[in-house]
Parts: sequence; C-alpha cells; structure tokens
Amino acid sequence: MQEEYVIIVAGGVGSRMKSDRPKQFIDLGGEPIIVRTIRCFLNYNSQIQIIISVHKNYKAHLEGLIEKFNLKNSSIKITFGGETRFASVKNGLDLITNEAAIVGIHDAARPFVSLQTIHNCYETALSKGAAVPCISVNESMRKISNNVNNSVNRNEYKIIQTPQCFLVSKIKSAFQQEYSHAFTDDATVLESIGEKIILVEGNEENIKITSPHDLLIAKALLAK
Repeated sequence: MQEEYVIIVAGGVGSRMKSDRPKQFIDLGGEPIIVRTIRCFLNYNSQIQIIISVHKNYKAHLEGLIEKFNLKNSSIKITFGGETRFASVKNGLDLITNEAAIVGIHDAARPFVSLQTIHNCYETALSKGAAVPCISVNESMRKISNNVNNSVNRNEYKIIQTPQCFLVSKIKSAFQQEYSHAFTDDATVLESIGEKIILVEGNEENIKITSPHDLLIAKALLAK
C-alpha cells in the first residue's frame, strides 16, 4: 500500500474567532476541533502518518490533548508553525523522507471533511500527482475592478478546500522556492513551478471554522 501522510496546519492563533485560545482548540461537542480533524484522517487510514504544525506556545497543550483523547497510539509527530502558512507547511514537509509517498495538507479547523473527499484526494494524487477538493459556487458573483463591478459566470469558479494532496517529491520541490504573497494555498505553490492542479469533488460540510459565525454553523452540522 502507498505510504500516506497528512500535515495538519495548526500554527495560527485564531484572532478572528475573538477567543482566548486558537480556533483549532475550541471545544465542539465535547472534543476540541483539532481532535475531530485528526480522527477524520485516522478513520480514513488508521496507518496514516500524521504531522501537526502548531504554534510553539501550544505544543504542550496539543500533546496533552493527544494523550487525553487516546490518540497517542497513532503515529503523530509535532513540528512548529512558522510566521506564514508556507513556513508551517515547509516545516512539516521537512519531516517526510519518502519522496514516493502521498501527502495531504489540511487545515486544522476543518473537522467535517468527509471520508469520500479524503479518498478522492489521495487516490487522484496517486495517479495524477496533485489533487485539490472543491465545491461549486451557489451564489451570484460580481467582479470589482477600478470601482466598476460586472457580473461573472459562477460556473467558471470553484470554492477550494483541503486536504490538498500531492506526490511528496513534487510538493517538496515546490516548497524550495522563496515565499510569495501570491501563495494563497498549497496548490498555488505547486502551480507556480509549472505543475498542473487536478480538481476533485469535495463536500459542502467541509467548512473552515474561523469566526464565531462559523462555529454556530459547525454546531448545527454536528447536531445534524
């Protein structure tokens, strides 16, 4: 079986959540968000190699959660997050030596990613080298340029999610370059060196919890 990794990016401090702790550590139905996220990947593949990139001030807290929620028996390594997502992911990639493996890069605050989405991403990355989950845009959209706005065809746009999955050799090569503000996610890093990104179907519940409003939606999804 192909060796699989996931880097869970948890280096942020969650300022938009207006909480005394980073969003990934907030309780959601009796478990911290990050614990639910870790379980998603263990449910997909109990042998998956998990790397968590976390802010240095929360390393001990994370280790305590891993023990408290009985995740310590799984293969989990912890590295420090950087000043940017790019740096946090790079620190995680540095711990992977198997260039032929597949690695998923996932936001810690996305605890509702489905098993089907994870499967879609890893299987497509294995055959195509890169896979990014997405969903359709359901709202009308307008583009603003020089204070002028025009409608656009929403069918030409997709909302991008994680996990974004890659052949390790490809994504490690892409992360050797210097950081750019144009890197909005991991796919844009790979794309910048001329590699093609393959889109796969995601799931609408796979929201990123970044604000109090998102937390309300998450609680509703959990109740459902």
